[in-house]
Amino acid sequence: MVEYLIDKSPAYSVVKIKLNPGESLTLESGAYLLHRGDVDVSTSTGGILSGIARSILGGESVFLNTFRARGPSEVWAAPGVPGDIAVVEMRGETLYVQASSYLGHIGDMSVSVGYRGLKGLLAEGQLFWLKISGRGTLFINSFGAIDQIMLGPGERITVDNGHFVAMDASLKWGARKLGGIKTFIAGGEGVVLDIEGPGRLWVQSRVLPWFASLILRWGRSR
Repeated sequence: MVEYLIDKSPAYSVVKIKLNPGESLTLESGAYLLHRGDVDVSTSTGGILSGIARSILGGESVFLNTFRARGPSEVWAAPGVPGDIAVVEMRGETLYVQASSYLGHIGDMSVSVGYRGLKGLLAEGQLFWLKISGRGTLFINSFGAIDQIMLGPGERITVDNGHFVAMDASLKWGARKLGGIKTFIAGGEGVVLDIEGPGRLWVQSRVLPWFASLILRWGRSR
């Protein structure tokens, strides 16, 4: 069982993870905050870049940092945006996770491309998900607060894509524009996900593109 502490939640969460000798923690590049103890650090592209052209990610490389403990150690990690951290104990299932919501993992897990679509829509409507499978402890993060929703068999819910964080692969889903073209362009709403249970769904209380547009608008008004 992984020993960890989530501190400073929910606004400025930090996860503090203790590692036993021989244990490894994999983190998204940029999530590392500090470590104590004797650890080896290696960097790789992991499985995320498998099959993804660099142009999809705007020319940026995606790296994963792996921290392997030589002795009793502790690693702190934090997301790049203000928000919460949730922990999912993986027991062989598969999750789809918004790319920006993957923080890291411990255990035997694969991280690959889950879905990339809706390229013809506005930027905030595009979907880029990771597919995470295996056994271990998964750390996911949100912009704002994170909430887990359990859907029963046949239960349906509609979620704004910008608020999506993660979901079980057992859930059925489809993506569409919200309302007509006027709503889509002028109403401040973009793409929604129609999701049907059974399974778990994680959502976040804030949307980063909308927040960024508010800052831009505020800057122009000054």
